[in-house]
Amino acid sequence: MRKPGKFTDEEYEKMKAHSKEGARIVKEVIKSVENEEFKQIAINVAHFHHEKWNGQGYPEKLSGNQIPFEARIMALADVFDALVTRRCYKDSFSYDKAFQIIEESLGSHFDPELGKIFIQCRPQLEELYNTYQVE
Repeated sequence: MRKPGKFTDEEYEKMKAHSKEGARIVKEVIKSVENEEFKQIAINVAHFHHEKWNGQGYPEKLSGNQIPFEARIMALADVFDALVTRRCYKDSFSYDKAFQIIEESLGSHFDPELGKIFIQCRPQLEELYNTYQVE
């Protein structure tokens, strides 16, 4: 995950297993939690946060409302964080660029209705990142 530069096709396929493996780990870690709804939400977030609204995501190629609601929310948060945070393989994008990318991806990558709500939260998100983001 910390490799500078692009993954090879083989590395990318291996990396995509993280969501399924993450769900397995979450399930194991929270197995003693009694709240079944909470457990399912946590597992769904880990497992399905890379699914895309258009069905082109992974690991299950779910589309639209087949993707659990909580995973659709996490997809927006995850991509936003990846865009505005410096990573070993890329510099951070400006807020303008990040929100442009998300807006252009509504209906393909992201749930269009949730995405509109996410974009409306821009002032709060910028304030949060300006306060806590570590370079």
